[in-house]
Amino acid sequence: MELRNLTEKLVWQRLDEVLKEQGAEYCACEQCRLDIAALSLNQLPPRYVVTQRGETFSKADILEIQRYVDVVAAVTKAVNMVKRKPHHDSKL
Repeated sequence: MELRNLTEKLVWQRLDEVLKEQGAEYCACEQCRLDIAALSLNQLPPRYVVTQRGETFSKADILEIQRYVDVVAAVTKAVNMVKRKPHHDSKL
């Protein structure tokens, strides 16, 4: 068995979509991606599961429109924060 946070999985999926929509003006290096994910996850409630069956029930819950909107909003906000103050030299 394995402990999983389904919100984390959803954040990673949406992060890629948001960065793609924003285009080249956003840094997509590993450090920035991790910072964006951390900021996003700190704004969202976790959805932990342990069993395959529990994961199925939680996935149905997490697919609700409001949860999707909340995740996209948190990721977009985090992308903008990291863009303004990245943790690396902009010359990298």
